Amino acid sequence: MRSHSLSIVIPALNEEKLLSDLLSSIKKQTVDAEVIVADAKSTDDTKKIAESFGARVVDGGLPSYGRNAGAKVATGDIILFLDADVVLPDENFLSRALNEFATRPFDVATADVIPKSIRRYDRFSFWVYNRYVRAWGSRRAHAPGFFIIIRRALHAKIGGFDERIVFCEDHEYVGRAAKQGQFGFLNSVKIPTSVRRFDKDGRFSIALKFIKAELHLIFRGPILDNSFDYTFDYGSDSTEEK
Repeated sequence: MRSHSLSIVIPALNEEKLLSDLLSSIKKQTVDAEVIVADAKSTDDTKKIAESFGARVVDGGLPSYGRNAGAKVATGDIILFLDADVVLPDENFLSRALNEFATRPFDVATADVIPKSIRRYDRFSFWVYNRYVRAWGSRRAHAPGFFIIIRRALHAKIGGFDERIVFCEDHEYVGRAAKQGQFGFLNSVKIPTSVRRFDKDGRFSIALKFIKAELHLIFRGPILDNSFDYTFDYGSDSTEEK
């Protein structure tokens, strides 16, 4: 099997409405990448869509399990974890990201996130999030699971994602990675993501949930139960953001 320098791992469950947009944007990139979709037994056409774009499909589950399953079969020296509701905004996105990742140099990194929404509240809340996590830096590393880039060797060294963690497993993962390698924020790219969670659960409710989760992480550690009522299957609720 030919070795790729970059492997993209995407956990997915019932993502037929959005997955094709992401995979299409990956196809347009100037960088060659191996694409792996970890399908959590979708009941829609998620698997069929992934295969139609030439992606390798492996059995998935909750996001941590799916990301680990994809990473296990990845052949690239660098792994990029994305979620199905993001999109790469231009054909040079990966080229810029990889160049900065290599030259700064980083072992694990993320980037500022922007909403696929024109609502002022959404843009403001994302701005606050970006400022907050950058202020912490590597002291308490944060990174959304929908955009984490890491060297495969470091992923293996820390044992991957902790599959016991129910919520905010992404922040815990990069926190451990930052203790073993160089963590930072890419400045050359920003990653657009859906606000469907805001639309489904409500903006105030989501804000309160993440504030409580952050306090839990600071004072009590990883979240090992579902007291935050985390739901993975957002695919069937996908809508256009306005």
